[in-house]
Amino acid sequence: MKHRILGRSGLKISEISYGSWISYTEGSAEKIAREALDQGITTFDTADVYGGTRAEAVLGRALENVRRESVVISTKVFSPVGPGPNDRGLSRKHIMEAAHGSLRRLKTDYIDLYQAHRFDEQTPLAETLRAFDDLVRQGKVLYVGVSEWTAAQISEALELADRMGFDRIISNQPQYNLVWRVIEEEVVPLCAREGIGQMVWSPLAQGLLTGKYLPGQALPAGSRAAGAAASQFSSAALTDDVLKRVAELGEVAADLGLSMPQLAIAWVLRNPNVATAIVGATRPEQIAQSATASGIELDDEAVERIDRILEPIIERDPRRTPAQPTDYRS
Repeated sequence: MKHRILGRSGLKISEISYGSWISYTEGSAEKIAREALDQGITTFDTADVYGGTRAEAVLGRALENVRRESVVISTKVFSPVGPGPNDRGLSRKHIMEAAHGSLRRLKTDYIDLYQAHRFDEQTPLAETLRAFDDLVRQGKVLYVGVSEWTAAQISEALELADRMGFDRIISNQPQYNLVWRVIEEEVVPLCAREGIGQMVWSPLAQGLLTGKYLPGQALPAGSRAAGAAASQFSSAALTDDVLKRVAELGEVAADLGLSMPQLAIAWVLRNPNVATAIVGATRPEQIAQSATASGIELDDEAVERIDRILEPIIERDPRRTPAQPTDYRS
C-alpha cells in the first residue's frame, strides 16, 4: 500500500481509504477493518450521520485495540443527527457538540481530519471556521477539511482563514470517478494551487464500474442498485447504452491484466491532486481487492482508449452536484 501526502500538510494517508457509509454492521465492520489494516490501509473515513451515528460507534469499536498513532480517522459534521433545530448545520453550537459526540463514539481523544460535510448557507462562514480553529487549538482535531464544496466556497474559506489567522483546510471530499468528473474544471485547479488534496468518494460509481451490471440483464440480487440503495442510482446510470460502454471497459481492463475495480480506482489515483480513493465494502474480500489498485499506473494509451469509450456519458459540468444535503452518500 502506497501513501500520499494530503494537500500542503505533512499528513500521510493511504492511497486507498476504507469508508463506512454502508459498512457499519457490527460483525462485518470489524472483519473488514481488520482486513483493511492487513492490506496496509491506514485511513478510515466516516461521518456522524452514517447510520444515524452507528457507523462511528462501530468503527470506534473496530479500531479500539489498534495503536491509535498507526491510523488516520476522518469524520464529518453538518447533517442532522437529532430532531432539534441545532442538531444540524455548521453553527458553533452544533460543531462543538457534534465533535464531542464523534470523539465519544470513536473512542478517541482526537480526530485526525474533521470535515464540513456540506456548505452551510445559513451560518456565517467565519463562525464555522472559528469553531474548527478552536477545536484544532484544543487538540481535539488535527486538520480540517470540507466535502462537496464548490470552488467558490473553498476560495472564500481560504481567503477568510488567511485574513483571520485560522487553520486552512487541507482536504476536499468530492465524488469523482470515470464518469463523474465535475471537479476537474474548477475545483482541482484551485485546490492544486492552494495546497488542498482530494479524498474522493465513489471511485466505482456506486458499483457501476465494477462490471456487475450488464446490458439486457436483470440487476444482480443483493446489489446496491437492486436493494435498499436503489434510490441513489440515477435512472440514466443503468441504461443499456451506459452499461454497454462500461462493459467495453472490461476489455480494456482485461488487456491490461486488471479487474474492473482495479482499473477504475487506478484511473482516479492517476490525478496528482487526488490523495486517496475512499472505498466501501460489505465483505473483507472486497476491501482486499480494492487495496490491490494502489500503485497501479495506467499509460496514456489506456487512458485515451477509456475516454473514447466513455466520452458520451461523462459528466463534466461543474454546476452539477451529486447529491442534495439530505442524500448522505459521501
